[in-house]
Amino acid sequence: MAPYDISGKTAIVTGASSGIGKATARALADAGVKVAGGARRVEGLETEVALELDVRDPASSARFVEQAVEQLGGLDILFNNAGLALGRYPFDESNEEDEDAVFTTNINGLVRMTRLCLPHIRDGGHIVNMGSVAGRQAYENGATYVTSKFAVRGFTYALREDLLGRPVRITTVDGGLVETEFSVVRFKGDTEKAAAVYKGIDPLTAEDIADCVMWAVTRPWHVNVDEIVVKARNQASGGRILRQE
Repeated sequence: MAPYDISGKTAIVTGASSGIGKATARALADAGVKVAGGARRVEGLETEVALELDVRDPASSARFVEQAVEQLGGLDILFNNAGLALGRYPFDESNEEDEDAVFTTNINGLVRMTRLCLPHIRDGGHIVNMGSVAGRQAYENGATYVTSKFAVRGFTYALREDLLGRPVRITTVDGGLVETEFSVVRFKGDTEKAAAVYKGIDPLTAEDIADCVMWAVTRPWHVNVDEIVVKARNQASGGRILRQE
């Protein structure tokens, strides 16, 4: 079967200023897709259409979608990538400030962007949500992030049910340890702690995840890749990792 041709299509990528978002935006552009990238750090965007976006803010999100769709001339692909984790501590040591930032970004922001973009997604479109292995199996000292990613997976399944019959495909990519700025953000700028997360395991790269997204969106049209679960070779689950010297 020939792959689905996405050249000439358009895409929105959230959280496109770094890491997985930037790598995926670049891969889409290389495939001939016109990409609108959104991020709070606009200076980090390298997309053809580069716009400020804070998915936690309803006004920012609505403004971004309106401007992006206008400049793209329509919408075919939505990659809901914006997300974060904050802290690694037992739940009884967690705080509502971190919880609010994680939930409003990972859950509310993703749901909001999907709702705003759905009226504009053309037949033959595709929604890809960035999930996590944390949304499949819990690990210690990560309750808030784990909860948010279980919600993303549940929303993806529910959306698939609600859109059955509409010619739009839906995929979640559930990644394991991917070495990006994710852990620097999680540990609030502590680069030493962040580096230790990936030590001795040969982690995934942002480009590895971008490759998964590209594979899903280029499958023959009758194929819906419901979910891709991808981990580093030395990772069995979110909390079980083999580190080698």
